[in-house]
Amino acid sequence: MKNRSNLFLGILLIAVGAWLVAARQVPSLQQFTENMTGATWTIAAGAIILVIGLLTGAPGMAVPASIVAGIGGILFYQDRVGDYGSWSYLWTLIPGFVGVGTILAGLLGENTRRNISGGLRTIGFSAVLFLVFGTFFGDLKFLGEYGVAILLILFGVFILARGLWRGGGRNETG
Repeated sequence: MKNRSNLFLGILLIAVGAWLVAARQVPSLQQFTENMTGATWTIAAGAIILVIGLLTGAPGMAVPASIVAGIGGILFYQDRVGDYGSWSYLWTLIPGFVGVGTILAGLLGENTRRNISGGLRTIGFSAVLFLVFGTFFGDLKFLGEYGVAILLILFGVFILARGLWRGGGRNETG
């Protein structure tokens, strides 16, 4: 575990140092860097975490990478639109980012079946939270007047049916 930490830190320091040298030598890179916002730096940090996880053979790094990049995406949206009050419901997407990272970790070979299944459940949970909080605190009119209510009902029916389907195959004695 210590070797992996040293490898991670070494790669990070080399990447940052190489970037600083390249930005000094190539004026267009320096201009690009100066034009980046905090949101784009956050998205880039998520990408760097993912790349380092891939280089060090740690697929689990996809989870923090997805969280960091996802929060960067939220900040990017808020900067572009100027809707900073949307944080009152956009925070509910963070569990979904965890789900995306879990699926990525599964696809990269870490407990594939369990991670994909768990990631999909987490994304579904996040979607329900988003719909509920977005309805009360946001302005989710793009789904129409009854769209959110219908989606919540469908999610509820799905969860009930899934529970009954799984429970129906078991012997409930004893």
